[in-house]
Amino acid sequence: MDYSTNDSKPTSEKKVVAVVGGGLVGALNACYFAKRGFQVEVFESREDIRQAKIVKGRSINLALSHRGRQALKQVGMEDTIVSKGIPMHSRMVHSLNGTQSPIPYGKKGQVILLLQSAETYPNTKLNFAHKLLDWITNLSHTHTHISFSLSLSLFSLSAEGAKEEIQADLIVGCDGAFSAIRKQFLRQSRFNYSQTYIPHGYLELTMPPINGEFAMKPNYLHIWPRNTFMMIALPNLDKTFTCTLFMPFEEFEKVTTGDQVIKFFQKYFPDAIPLIGAEALKRDYFHLPAQAMVSVKCSPYHLGDKCVLMGDAAHAVVPFYGQGMNAGFEDCLVFNEIMDQLNEDFSAVLPEYTRVRVPDDHAIADLAMYNYVEMRAHVNSKWFLFRKYVDNFLHIIMPRTIIPLYTMVTFTRTRYHKAVKRWHWQDKVRKDIVHVHSTLFKVL
Repeated sequence: MDYSTNDSKPTSEKKVVAVVGGGLVGALNACYFAKRGFQVEVFESREDIRQAKIVKGRSINLALSHRGRQALKQVGMEDTIVSKGIPMHSRMVHSLNGTQSPIPYGKKGQVILLLQSAETYPNTKLNFAHKLLDWITNLSHTHTHISFSLSLSLFSLSAEGAKEEIQADLIVGCDGAFSAIRKQFLRQSRFNYSQTYIPHGYLELTMPPINGEFAMKPNYLHIWPRNTFMMIALPNLDKTFTCTLFMPFEEFEKVTTGDQVIKFFQKYFPDAIPLIGAEALKRDYFHLPAQAMVSVKCSPYHLGDKCVLMGDAAHAVVPFYGQGMNAGFEDCLVFNEIMDQLNEDFSAVLPEYTRVRVPDDHAIADLAMYNYVEMRAHVNSKWFLFRKYVDNFLHIIMPRTIIPLYTMVTFTRTRYHKAVKRWHWQDKVRKDIVHVHSTLFKVL
């Protein structure tokens, strides 16, 4: 079933939607529900980052692509967010000998702003420093279904330590990979859940500007692929690059002194040393320990007609396809489209959202895992480069038949699981074409 947004006016009659989590997906969701006329309460355990002098936490630079842009467009935020970013046209692969080779992505062609947008709606209230203690649904079981009471209760703890109870008609869990909302789902039967930690961690370093300008070409995702590990660098508006080293934890643990850091970089990333700075490397490498990365899958995404999961709470993915934020934003967009289609009837909308979205989010989680192998190892392969060339050539001569996987995922809204299915079919077609050509060459 296809869903398209229409301009129908809200029929919510001031129902209360509690959005738990004030990050990217939570803030965007608040905009969507507020635009529909719901009374929106956003609860975030951290203080308001717009007023904080120091913002604590981990970060990996985020890539905004077509799916995310379409989600932002529906609430009038696309141009504002895009203006705060830097376009990336290609991967730039750094070899051991220092040569750089671009690999194009396709044809030529973030929290603070969203919170500010959500706050412009008079029917939205942002509650910071409110930690979720528990939430109840007053479940009553029958042989065939689970029914819920008319309203939900959330218990939160304010910054002053006061316990508060909030009644809501719908809870939207957008509270990250270690979601407190999702814990309630784990108490229910037939809820599937899995989390997988990959054996690699990540560590961030900063590459400063040189004479006030970027130290490398800014419109690229720079990659240093080294088979079992890699480093990437993404540009920032202040002319720095954020360099992220992805490596097995046991390799991180072998490097214990500043001199070992320099020796390690001299062996694997020699061109990066003068750009980052030897002294900065020695210092910053030990500033924070390597951080873990987890992939989360679960199903279903809803409990009756009263609670739904979105973003990392539903599908945390490792960051190697640049789709984590985009998939979360698209969650909001898909839910909004289904709300239009089913007239905001939560009892129909929530199960339909699960049916539509679970296979897509599971597919992008798997693709993110696959892309890590591609980025750290395959981009060094002549076969990989030849395959990319063949894909792009076939796409030029048969643009509607052969579409590269990366193009489908990043530059269209083709459903993730359908993109994977088509990718497998195209891979077979490409292999058949290569086989025929190689056979003809031998005959000639």
